[in-house]
Amino acid sequence: MLIPLTSTMTVLIVSSTEDPASTNIKKFLLEIGDWNEFGEIFSHPVYLDENIDSIIVTIDDRHIRHENIDKEVIEELNISVDLLIVVSRHRSKTGEPTLTTHPLGNFGEAKFGGRDRTFVKSSPKLMTELLRLLKRRAKQDNLYHQVSFEVTHHGPFVEVPALFVEVGSTEEEWRNEKPARSVAKAVYELLSNYRSENDFSEEIPVLIGIGGGHYAPRFTDLAFEKKVAFGHMIPSYQIEAGLVDEEIIKKCIEATPGFSGVYIHRKALKKSEVREFERMFEDMQIRVFRSADLSPLS
Repeated sequence: MLIPLTSTMTVLIVSSTEDPASTNIKKFLLEIGDWNEFGEIFSHPVYLDENIDSIIVTIDDRHIRHENIDKEVIEELNISVDLLIVVSRHRSKTGEPTLTTHPLGNFGEAKFGGRDRTFVKSSPKLMTELLRLLKRRAKQDNLYHQVSFEVTHHGPFVEVPALFVEVGSTEEEWRNEKPARSVAKAVYELLSNYRSENDFSEEIPVLIGIGGGHYAPRFTDLAFEKKVAFGHMIPSYQIEAGLVDEEIIKKCIEATPGFSGVYIHRKALKKSEVREFERMFEDMQIRVFRSADLSPLS
C-alpha cells in the first residue's frame, strides 16, 4: 500500500547494496529522519520522510550503470521526482580519504555509465550548499577527510537534476561508519532547508568551471569563500584530450540551471588555452567571471 504524497517536490535518494559506503549513508539517514515505508521497488522497501519530501530507494547494481532510474521510480511508485541524490563510495588511485560531491555527464565515450557526450542537468546551488555542509560536518565530527567538489564525470543518465555525494577512497573508508554518518547528516540538513534551486537567492551567480584537476580545487575554494554556485565543471584533462569544444560548452550550459557565466582556472591552463576560451566566450556572449566579481560569504 502506498502512502499518498502531498508535496509537489520529491527528492529521490538512491543507495546500492553492492556499495558499503552507500549502505552506511542510507543506514544513518534512516536513523536521523522520520521515515515510513512507502511501497517497494527493486525488491527493497521504499522509505518516505515527508518532513524533507524525500524517498530512499535501494538497488542491487552499481549506481553509475543504472540508467533512467528516475523514470522507473516515477512509473512504479506513481510519484513525481524533481531531484536525484546518489549516495556512493568514491574510488581513487591515491586512496586519500575524501568527502565529495559532483554533477554527472560524459565529455566523450560513456565508459562508466550515462551517454556519450551528454550531461545530466546539474543542481548547482543545492550541490554547492551540500559541499559547504560536508565541510562543516567534517570539522564538527573531527574527520580527517578532504572535502571537495569533483568535476563532471560518469553516469547514470537521468532526466531530472542529479548529483552524487561520496565517501572515499578505500575499502576501509567505505566501511568506516563515521564519515558515512557525517554525509548523512549533511544531506538531511540540506533537504531540511532546501529542496530546489528556487529555494535560494536569485542573486547567487551560477557558474560553469573550466580548468584544473579532478577535485576542482579552485572551484572548491571559491565555494567556501564566495557567494557562488557551480554546475558542470570541466577539468584540464578533458581539454587536453581534445574533448571540449563549443558544442560541449553549450551542452554544459543547457545542463546548468540558472547559468550566469563561466569561471576559468587560469593557472591550471596554458595561456593559449585561456585566450582560446576567452575568444569563444566573447563570441558566444558569455560572461567570464573573476574572483573579484564574487561577493564574500558572510
